[in-house]
Amino acid sequence: MTSQAPPTKRQKREEYRKAHKEDALAELPKKKFYRQRAHANPFSDHQLDPAAPDLMDWAAHYPAYVALDSAQNTTEDVDSPSALRALNKPVTVADIGCGFGGLLVALAPKLPEDLLIGKPPFQARQLRRLISRNRVGMEIRTQVTEFVQDRIRALRKQNVERGLYQNIACLRANSMKFLPNFFKKAQLTKIFLCFPDPHFKARKHKARIVSLTLNSEYAYVMKPGGTVYTITDVEDLHTWMVRHFDEHPSFEKVSKEEEVEDECVKTMKVETEEGKKVERNKGEKFVACFRRSEDPPWP
Repeated sequence: MTSQAPPTKRQKREEYRKAHKEDALAELPKKKFYRQRAHANPFSDHQLDPAAPDLMDWAAHYPAYVALDSAQNTTEDVDSPSALRALNKPVTVADIGCGFGGLLVALAPKLPEDLLIGKPPFQARQLRRLISRNRVGMEIRTQVTEFVQDRIRALRKQNVERGLYQNIACLRANSMKFLPNFFKKAQLTKIFLCFPDPHFKARKHKARIVSLTLNSEYAYVMKPGGTVYTITDVEDLHTWMVRHFDEHPSFEKVSKEEEVEDECVKTMKVETEEGKKVERNKGEKFVACFRRSEDPPWP
């Protein structure tokens, strides 16, 4: 009689994740079952994007915000915008490179009017990492995205009577290449760039999350008066981000006085996984915020 080999660590992780989903568990997921390489190539074509913002199915991520009359929007053409269930409000806050979702979860009760989306980092160090507006996290790494989604699902189940955490979501996306595929012009009011990969080598600077080119995409999807929040523990990267936003005509730096009073800045400093790690190590955090300027009038 041959004995069956014990399950491998990979098999255990897969079984845990499958059970967590199928059983709709209310307990929070455990990170050790969502192992993921620290990096994903942001220049690869991951084919994660909708063809256009109107083709993005946000209802799957925010079921509590589906418009009551959207069920009547039926069509045989599944690629038609009319085939999608509409939300009663748009997503307005994006956490780009949301990691394991610490900031999303912390902002959910603080911004109850916002819908937030988180996108896990398209390239980030493994350890680095609103109440009418919807918040979303955007992440490119598969298992990190799955962890955040399971975490949100469990939090919603734990708080079903109070209806909390319905305004946050996470999706796998390459924000570096396809941000305008998800959001319309002037849709977002807040963008968070928390502890991004510093890419120390000069030849890797093109992969940094902030550049003049990417700043133009941020400007496109941001509503005038909206804010980009940046934080890092690498002073060289902080200097880089400040310089590139200062050089862009669509952004102006928020004063330190305003930063100190901003509740989102206070939350950003202490609620991300990487922020907590820096705190434990007594490291320094560098914060800079930039306001989207009004577009000049056409001549």
